[in-house]
Amino acid sequence: MIHIFDGAMGTMLQAGGLKPGACPELMNLKHPDVVKGIHRAYIDAGSTIIETNTFGASSLKLAHYGLQDRMAEINAAAVKIAREAADGRAKVAGSIGPTGRFVFPLGDLDFEEAYQCFFDQARALAEAGANYLLFETCIDIQEMRAAVLAAKDAAPDIPIICQLSYSEDGRTVTGTDPRSAAIILEALGADIIGVNCSLGPEQLVPIVRTLAQNCSVPVSVQPNAGMPHLDENGETVFPMDAASFGSWAPKLLEAGATWLGGCCGTTPEHIRAMAEALKGCSEPARQPRQPKLWLASRSKSVCVDRSLPTVLIGERINPTGRKKLAAEIRDGSLLSVKKEAVNQVKAGAALLDVNMGVGGIDQAAAMKKAVSEIAQLTDAPLVIDTSDAKALEAGLRAYPGRALINSVSAEDARIAEFLPLARKYGAAILCLPITEDGVPKTAEARLDAVRFIIQSAKKQGLRDGDFLLDALVMTVSADVHACQEVLRTLQLYRRELGYPSTMGLSNISFGLPNRPLINSTFFAMSLACGLDAPIMNPYDESMQRALKASAALLGHDPNGLAFSKDEANLSVPKKAAVAKTSDLDPLSAIKQAVIEGEKDEIVGLVEKALREGFDSNEITEKALTAAMTDIGEDFGSGRMFLPQVLLSAETMRAAFNRLKELIPASAKADKGTVVIATVKGDVHDLGKNITGALLANSGFRLIDLGKDVDAAEIVKAAMENKADIVGLCALMTTTMVQIDKVIEQLKEAGCPAKVMVGGAAVTQDYADHAGADAYASDGVKAVKLAKDMLGIR
Repeated sequence: MIHIFDGAMGTMLQAGGLKPGACPELMNLKHPDVVKGIHRAYIDAGSTIIETNTFGASSLKLAHYGLQDRMAEINAAAVKIAREAADGRAKVAGSIGPTGRFVFPLGDLDFEEAYQCFFDQARALAEAGANYLLFETCIDIQEMRAAVLAAKDAAPDIPIICQLSYSEDGRTVTGTDPRSAAIILEALGADIIGVNCSLGPEQLVPIVRTLAQNCSVPVSVQPNAGMPHLDENGETVFPMDAASFGSWAPKLLEAGATWLGGCCGTTPEHIRAMAEALKGCSEPARQPRQPKLWLASRSKSVCVDRSLPTVLIGERINPTGRKKLAAEIRDGSLLSVKKEAVNQVKAGAALLDVNMGVGGIDQAAAMKKAVSEIAQLTDAPLVIDTSDAKALEAGLRAYPGRALINSVSAEDARIAEFLPLARKYGAAILCLPITEDGVPKTAEARLDAVRFIIQSAKKQGLRDGDFLLDALVMTVSADVHACQEVLRTLQLYRRELGYPSTMGLSNISFGLPNRPLINSTFFAMSLACGLDAPIMNPYDESMQRALKASAALLGHDPNGLAFSKDEANLSVPKKAAVAKTSDLDPLSAIKQAVIEGEKDEIVGLVEKALREGFDSNEITEKALTAAMTDIGEDFGSGRMFLPQVLLSAETMRAAFNRLKELIPASAKADKGTVVIATVKGDVHDLGKNITGALLANSGFRLIDLGKDVDAAEIVKAAMENKADIVGLCALMTTTMVQIDKVIEQLKEAGCPAKVMVGGAAVTQDYADHAGADAYASDGVKAVKLAKDMLGIR
């Protein structure tokens, strides 16, 4: 069935009397007839679903206007208005926008605070009678996870629609691609998954197609009316007229979207054209998806399947038998944990097992911290390895992706505790064939144990594509049949169940001489019998060589081309091949630490460089600045995403601060003064906050005036602080005109500062028209431009 949303609300409210800078959602109480008239106009145009005027009606957003205590009242009024306007002709979707802040560790908003904010608004909308809960224009998958979890708790019977916003590179601001989003959100329980805002219909066609190809739930899309530009009067306009907009509707339908509507720049006429264009169109047949095991991080998805090359699960983040690692975890340090995460990925691990099993500590707190920090450092999906239900939930809740639980056995307590958590958080499970009676000796008994786990899981709502089966390796020196039974188990799993398989490898050789030879031989045999995702040490040269040779023999490396190349170059991933900061000269070590976000190491490396005779200028320019130059290039080319950039910036700031402490007179950490603000009438400051953090962490003195700042206040701050640069941000087309006013008043006041502008609605054309000195499309570009404008190299 095809469903049609409405279009933009903000511009319609302004036409109905909303003043610049006023709270749009307060119109629900002050001017309900205006809001009702907008709803009716869209319904008359063909909308079958109308969105409540509550996009910014969360307590966090309403606090800007001092209205947080009226959150429930405003949301209830919005639903009442929409239901009266619908009068049975349309359904009502309760609109919920983002909080405007990043969830920790990307920002200062605690996950639980975000969850509570979404919970309260979702409950208010549900209790008032909304038919759907629509989370839209979200740019961070972790914030969307908090929203979905909150909605499912607040209103478990109401369908949830999740719409992220993507940039022109096909990713959200924080780096999530459509396939990863589809995998994460469907597993979490979203009923409809889609995209809205930021781009026009033409740019959203491939994103819709990717979403439809990677989820089985309906797909939604609400494009802008094209990509905005300036007209001859300097006003920002959305160029796509109603007819052109409507002409894209069949193409979006063909790509896989069956819930369609409009966002910025669209009007009832745009929706009418869309509805007309879809008349007579039938819902496209979607190819049934073959269930496969997909896991995802914030920015990368990994499939484990018999038809694909072997996936390595790195085993090194595990304190069992490792006294130094255990001691660090007990002391609260994650330095070695983070190094292992980065180095294992470099050595070829596609997934990372994370175990915080140290006695005498709060394992839940340790797991939450480890998962949060590893997820910011690397894009490899995580495997949460614990026998503690509290630690498991802490890790799953903190993880901005779809994780694998290691493990669920066929024991009653584990089934009862772990399976509900897998369902709640959308995690896959590693099925471990251990029963109440212990380890099954035969392959057939292990198969029965795994079948019981799968049957129990499906009763909890898990589905095909949620299971990875462990063949359970025992020690051959203690059991002559250990190897044979593992190989038979792998064969039975593949033949009888068809799900992918895993196992830890090294236990097979315990107590025997030349363990590397035994392990690598056993590994090759297991791969031939159906092993898909070994849990192993990715630094082990013999295992890596066995993997590459087996890939050639099993057809995953056609004609052995990759194997031949590696052998010719003697290029085998191993620990020695992973560069460590201790192996580098001091400046290179500092540079690498910044690039890799090694906050815990950077201060010591700076101190070491100073002891060895390097002055602060060399450290600043040849290490810190050089690192951020490389990071900027990687960010611009899509090799690095915002979470890693922010972590690197924090690391560099720690270095600058230490330099200032040790050599306050000579350390050039203050590169210049930047006054930054979101202009009058605009209450969005997420992009401004990112830019400010990057500038401050790059050595600039930052004066952040906040959001909704009057032009006179900006000019006063610039003059009083002798600003070198004034940064102006606007995220709405209606507030961009304030940039012109600020620039005009700066010139009238004789302020010599350079002006840099940016924000979602701002373009290079607008910057030129307004008389700005520079336009920054993102925070990384802003740092480079600031240095260029001040002649800093």
